[in-house]
Amino acid sequence: MADKINASDAMIKVLLDWGIDTIYGLPGGSFDSTMNALYNLRDRMHYIQVRHEEVGALAAAGQAKVSGQIAATFGSAGPGAVHLLNGLYDAQYDHVPVLALVGQVPTGAMNTSYFQEMNENPMFADVSVYNRTVMTAQQMPAVVDEAIRQAYRHSGVAVVTIPKDLGWQQIDDNYVSSAYTFQKPILPEPDSALIEKAAEILANAKRPLIYFGLGAKGAGKDIIALSEKLHAPIMSSAIAKGIVPDDYPAYQGAAGRVATKPGVETMGQADTVLAIGTDMPFQPYFIKPDAKYIQVDIDNTKFTRRHHVDLAILADATKTIQALREKIAAWPEDGWYKATLANRANWTKWVDSFADDDRTPLRVEPIFKEINAMATDDAIFQVDVGNVTIDGYRFLKMHDQQRFTTSAWYATMGYGVPAAIGAQTKYPDRQVWSISGDGGFTMVMQDIITQVKYNLPIINVILSNDSLGFIEAEQDDTKQPHSGVALQDADFGLAAKAMGATGFTVHTLAELRDAFAQAKNAKGPVVIDVHIANDRPLPVEQLVLDKKTQDPAAVDAFVAKYQAQGLTPLTDFLADNNA
Repeated sequence: MADKINASDAMIKVLLDWGIDTIYGLPGGSFDSTMNALYNLRDRMHYIQVRHEEVGALAAAGQAKVSGQIAATFGSAGPGAVHLLNGLYDAQYDHVPVLALVGQVPTGAMNTSYFQEMNENPMFADVSVYNRTVMTAQQMPAVVDEAIRQAYRHSGVAVVTIPKDLGWQQIDDNYVSSAYTFQKPILPEPDSALIEKAAEILANAKRPLIYFGLGAKGAGKDIIALSEKLHAPIMSSAIAKGIVPDDYPAYQGAAGRVATKPGVETMGQADTVLAIGTDMPFQPYFIKPDAKYIQVDIDNTKFTRRHHVDLAILADATKTIQALREKIAAWPEDGWYKATLANRANWTKWVDSFADDDRTPLRVEPIFKEINAMATDDAIFQVDVGNVTIDGYRFLKMHDQQRFTTSAWYATMGYGVPAAIGAQTKYPDRQVWSISGDGGFTMVMQDIITQVKYNLPIINVILSNDSLGFIEAEQDDTKQPHSGVALQDADFGLAAKAMGATGFTVHTLAELRDAFAQAKNAKGPVVIDVHIANDRPLPVEQLVLDKKTQDPAAVDAFVAKYQAQGLTPLTDFLADNNA
């Protein structure tokens, strides 16, 4: 006869089989049986008590993004379940596997308008790839096992709702999970005939561009090798930052608002784009409509979604790049390539010119100089949403052993601190940063207490400009008065100290350097609140720099406003190189 076990304990054993050894959440009465299981298995399952369920879900999403493995969170019936949604939508939009366990009132109280009872399944229908309520105690381990399989299969959110009483019931301890059969899918090989066609299109290009997204993760060295053979500049989507080192001379950055000047200009001038593993939604605004477009992806539903496709290749990114390298002939370095490299060098020089600027309120470049100097070779940067996303993308100098994530598609403020908790919990020996604006930080700042409680040595940097600057800029662009964007000034360094962290409040360059010097030797979490000027980041998506094609007075005004005196338009470099 099989031994007996509480159904909730059997369920948690399934999570452990799948390698889920951490779960984020906040207890509620409807979740008591699962909390009991977490206690019983505390030597193997690490429970992180967050102060808000949204933070738990965002921590799980942030963990999944940096690890590539499923992460878990939970909420109790009613309000706890509702609070999960924001973090779960972030996981859904960025296509990472997350398991959410949701409490429910006991089965005998369901459908009786009981305290905190609600029909939770419809609420999670849109956010999930799998959404079930357990009906019997015997089902609990099997339903969770299936939920994890589906989360991996569809790279999304799986939700399992658990009536409170079922978890207490005894079942046979004989369930064998399917974790031992799990295998990563075999990625498709590129069709040789399509490789030949791609090589032909590239051979006829005058201004080729290699543009990649997160689907090219791990292919950085191959992308560089292809670039050097084609003498084609390289660009990426913002979330693919770091796959190619930021200091590689041919890397132009990204196009869009979270982007760089050379990225926007290069994409706008390219006549042929090799797009690899990217679904960046703003491509139609920056790529010429008549540009030749070769798209490589493992998901054929993405073909033609963003641009007319001249050639679609359903295949693995790395295998396709390697096949192209073997097929194409080496090109000489031409004017197009030289012009894009010169434009990138001009941008770098302009950015670096502000690295030691000591004006007050501070510019952001000196802050990122300190971050880059202190960052370890395997640092993880969890960056919040707003102007801070632009700054993080432009000024962090990263390579392929480091990681950068943000709430890319869902773009929820309040991402940085929770995602850093998830990353640091998963990788306790790696350096983890959260970088936030004051708007995003104040949404989740209570969970600095969580960092303190678990002694997580996260370095939290806040760029405080007393404004929702990203939205303020949008209001400026639509020529409306500022409304609802002013934030109340606060001393977050002092608040962090009150919560038990090491806190610094910075107003000057000297204070900034001193805070970072002390942070290197701090124990536990650090909060560095840097008060910066409320200056709009250079709007690279609407550059006004070229007096040959734009109103000279408008150019002068733009240059003066954004201190852009050192920036040269790409068109000048193209002319200089007869391209």
